Amino acid sequence: MKKSLFAAIFVVALTVSAAAASKLKPSQWKPGPILPPGTATVPSLCNPCLFYSGDLNPEDGQATGFSDENTLLVTGGSTYAPVNVPKGITANLTGILFNIQADANFDPQNATYDIRQGVTDGNGGTDVASGTGSITVATTGRTFLGLTEFSVLVTIPTFQLTGGEEYWFNITPQCTNGAVDGSCYVGRMFFSNTTEMANELFGHATPPGELFFNSSYFGFTFTNWCDSSLGLPTKGQCRFGSFALVGTVTVTK
Repeated sequence: MKKSLFAAIFVVALTVSAAAASKLKPSQWKPGPILPPGTATVPSLCNPCLFYSGDLNPEDGQATGFSDENTLLVTGGSTYAPVNVPKGITANLTGILFNIQADANFDPQNATYDIRQGVTDGNGGTDVASGTGSITVATTGRTFLGLTEFSVLVTIPTFQLTGGEEYWFNITPQCTNGAVDGSCYVGRMFFSNTTEMANELFGHATPPGELFFNSSYFGFTFTNWCDSSLGLPTKGQCRFGSFALVGTVTVTK
């Protein structure tokens, strides 16, 4: 009896997901007043922390989330965020952290990662490092439009970042196991933005307005999130993503 009931619920969930898929949007946002930043702290998983762009402020009228997901509902949407590595240093990168809003499980416990250079609108530039890594997940204590925000850290093989160069980073959490509770058929995941850069660490190293979205599911090829085709109502929403880099620095001056 339990097995039959579960199967019926599962079929209903699939039907609802299929009907909703055609109406899905690659971002979520809400209008509202801009308020002072909250009391959130820098992600504890960013250790040792090279860089952090700052927290999402859920009460800011320009708060939003960018599709960053590979699930059984949305089969691929990746947002890339940039960092200009200061001249005179070499950074040994060992992890990439994205703050992700989610109502789905991270199942299995991994994410793809991708590091690129030379990204421009419609052009993915050069892929300099990519793969799949295990993740560590911690809640940030924030929620936005009903979704819980998590810090998702992907551990990667040590990759050397060269001073004076610009890199774009992405991690995309995986939710591709439908056998457990069905959440991968209905859940969404969004990469948080940051409008006030609260709790930033060297946040000035991320240039504004250079977030890119790549998704065959939604039909975008490295499209700048500030492009009107992606539907964000204000340029303030697409300036910065909320992410961090983990590793160590060597001064080369």
